[in-house]
Amino acid sequence: MHKIPRLPRFLALATVLYLLVFSLLRLGFWLYFDAAGDPLPGGELLTALYLGLKFDLRLTLLILLPLFLLAWLPWLSPFHSAAARRFWVGYLTLTGMATLLFYMIDFGHYAYLQTRVDASALRFLKNLDISLQMVWETYPVLTLGAALLAAGALQSWAMNRLLLRCAVTPAPRLNWKGRTVTTLLTTLLLLGGLYGKFSAYPLRWSDAFFGTHTFSAQLTFNPLLYFVDTLLNGGGVTFDTEQVRRYYPEMAAWLGVDNPDPASLDFRRRHVPGQTPSTPPNVVIVIMESFASYKSGLSGNPLAPTPHIDRLAADGYFYPNFYTPQTGTARSIFCAITGIPDVETHGTSSRNPRIVDQHTLLNSFAGYDKFYFLGGSVSWGNIRGLLTNNIPDLRLYEEGSYSAPVVDVWGISDLDLFREADKVFRQQQKPFVAVVQTSGNHRPYTIPEDNAGFELLHPSPRELERAGFHSVEEFNAYRFMDHSIGEFMRLAQEAGYADNTVFAFFGDHGLPGIAEHASRADVQLDLTSNRVPFIIYSPRLIPQGRRIDTVASETDVLATLAALAGQSYVNTTLGRNLLDPRFDGERYAFKIIQSTPVRIGLIGDEFYFETNADGSYRHLHRLDSKKPRDNVIERYPDVAARMEQMTRAYHETAKYMLYHNKPVTPD
Repeated sequence: MHKIPRLPRFLALATVLYLLVFSLLRLGFWLYFDAAGDPLPGGELLTALYLGLKFDLRLTLLILLPLFLLAWLPWLSPFHSAAARRFWVGYLTLTGMATLLFYMIDFGHYAYLQTRVDASALRFLKNLDISLQMVWETYPVLTLGAALLAAGALQSWAMNRLLLRCAVTPAPRLNWKGRTVTTLLTTLLLLGGLYGKFSAYPLRWSDAFFGTHTFSAQLTFNPLLYFVDTLLNGGGVTFDTEQVRRYYPEMAAWLGVDNPDPASLDFRRRHVPGQTPSTPPNVVIVIMESFASYKSGLSGNPLAPTPHIDRLAADGYFYPNFYTPQTGTARSIFCAITGIPDVETHGTSSRNPRIVDQHTLLNSFAGYDKFYFLGGSVSWGNIRGLLTNNIPDLRLYEEGSYSAPVVDVWGISDLDLFREADKVFRQQQKPFVAVVQTSGNHRPYTIPEDNAGFELLHPSPRELERAGFHSVEEFNAYRFMDHSIGEFMRLAQEAGYADNTVFAFFGDHGLPGIAEHASRADVQLDLTSNRVPFIIYSPRLIPQGRRIDTVASETDVLATLAALAGQSYVNTTLGRNLLDPRFDGERYAFKIIQSTPVRIGLIGDEFYFETNADGSYRHLHRLDSKKPRDNVIERYPDVAARMEQMTRAYHETAKYMLYHNKPVTPD
């Protein structure tokens, strides 16, 4: 240690001291709150403590960050003068006491509500006098206050002693090379500790949801970091229970709720299949990156870039009027998994720790093995917590799980992704449900050398522009995504599991753009960003292809596939079975644009209604008009009134469901 300069030496010792204190607090939390009747299993306990240590290290480094950044300056060094030393001791004492106070609040909050402190706790500030009185009458405030002051005094003494001890230790004399190496090494260790993982993405709150025991995540969280995460990533959307209750009759009727109850706001619908297949079919859901409809051959694109998808659509159920509620991969995946549009306005729902607990119809596939395959981690967002927390025994494959090489920033190629999934499917003895999420259709539009005979095409710039493509690279990447699907289907047929599998294909979102063959409404109303093809292909269950022109939404995917596969389920969100004729009378697709102000809309068979969430800018557009931008709200007041009512009902209900869609036990 004597060969280490005084400041890095002090920072290292202070880091160890903070980690020791935080670890003792974590152990105390575990010993006090771990349920005696349902204790945390040993393996999950060790993992929780290990991950918790990494979160604690991040908090420690954030507390010490001002010293890392400023104490290198001679006049701010705690070893320069007594005044500088007292300044830093005072800073560390105050931040330490504030952190310990937050731990105390978190401890009491968990004892009261069985949850860690999150952004929702700020609601107690609205009635501060009542909240303070409750705290005074419930907790030993004076004793805790005295303990906090004693802890502050102890920390002040400890930090002062530690600085003085480092100050009297002879400092090594370093030349410029030694100083450079010391600075670089200290910076590298700092950044590594803050990042927290040896992977393409940093340590996140969702990593706490690794186990099946509910207490494992609670033990893993660092309370202060968890609170900040919920504050930064989940503070945008709120719900109004009275508004939800106001629109409940419309939504209950539209969804087909079994037992409507405005008092309890019950949205449950039980699906019981009329008949079940003799052999449970596998289900494979392929979510394709940026698979905009107008770029595909299914839309009449003159360059015919998707021959494989086109054939699957011809032999299966093809929904040309299928829409994702939003753009953005993480938002789309959240919607597909939960059946709730991501209406979060501050960040994304998948980054909001307060709503990580969600019911998903993937769990209705009882007795099935469950898989999720992702080509890369860059587009992953923070959806991992949603999946691993809510789908027991999910086998998650992502960057680092594959033998195939990474081809660019987006991970392995789409072709290799399907090959990796096929290898797993071939070994299955039980029925399985799987999601395969491609990520290759991004710049730099890499076509791998190992491409199964894919041939590049080079249309002219004019041909590309007319077809809606910006470059020949984008065109070929889009084609390669389709080529990869063709190879996947060939492998599935070769392996023998294709005939007993329901395959579903759709895009995570579309793209804004112009193409000569695209409809005027899609282009002028920016529906190209939301319209994607939806195809269900199953040789055994769908013997004859059919084009179904009714409006469909991404929220409907799992409800439809589970019904087709003969699964019984309890639906609690906004998805409806597209194959249920009860709903054919009125079908809509909801759309939300996270702009300022937020805009919401509803797409029907003939009209598109759009408004700002605050009630301003009410527009009704006719989709088959030669001038679709025209606001025809005065010409069709009844249509506008109905669609506005449903738009607001949908939006208010979606906001409410984000916080009221807790997992239920599958039938």
